Amino acid sequence: MRTRFELAHIVKAFGAELIADKRLSALQLKVLRKIADCRTEALGGHKEQYQDCGTIRYSYNSCGDRHCPKCQSAKQALWIDDLIQSTLPVKHYHLVFTLPHHLNNVCLFDSRMYYDLLFTSVRDTLRSFGYTHYGVESGAVCVLHTWGQNLSLHPHIHCIVPAAGYTLNGEWKNIGPSGHYLYPIHQLSDAFKGRFLDSLKRNLRKQNVLEGFNHLVQKAYHTKWVVHCEPSMAGTDHVIKYLGQYTHPSGGHYKPAYNKH
Repeated sequence: MRTRFELAHIVKAFGAELIADKRLSALQLKVLRKIADCRTEALGGHKEQYQDCGTIRYSYNSCGDRHCPKCQSAKQALWIDDLIQSTLPVKHYHLVFTLPHHLNNVCLFDSRMYYDLLFTSVRDTLRSFGYTHYGVESGAVCVLHTWGQNLSLHPHIHCIVPAAGYTLNGEWKNIGPSGHYLYPIHQLSDAFKGRFLDSLKRNLRKQNVLEGFNHLVQKAYHTKWVVHCEPSMAGTDHVIKYLGQYTHPSGGHYKPAYNKH
């Protein structure tokens, strides 16, 4: 069912005021224009004809932008269905790796580097813990969220981790205790913090900008990081559908277009 109000209505009503009050990047301005023009006369149209009855229908063209709710709903449904179909018949854990907010200025400086390091640190941490605690090569589905519930910059990664994997001998092995956590949560948090911050320092040093951000990095070293971890109590399908809102946003869910400043 089509909703009465869409994101395009908000953009058209308040976009000019937003542009006047905020210093938006060229990418953000482009996204706003596409969302406002999607499936309107501004993008032209096309003719569709049904083979069986010959009925002709005229439709406006879509913008195809990844931030546009209208264009992403079908892709979202396909992504969710494909992942649910390929999910292993084992217990799954839902883990969330979050970065402290006082590093946000580093993210705004170079978001591509920042998010790449976040993904790499999460991957390497999970892989190493799979080997050291259970002797297996496990896997995970990881989805980046760049904002929080109040729409402020809040980078974190959601992971769906199966409680199973292959041993070094190639044997399938179920893992995970009967309790709440897949791995010791404090060890996991400290390992993730160390991997990310060490990598961040190296990359900032390569760009000759470490001096400007070092006070933030040092503060992060002395901050307690906590990785959220729990079994998928509502079912793995529920978590996948939740994450699907962010991989292919539709309705009121979308991901802001952050870029390097």
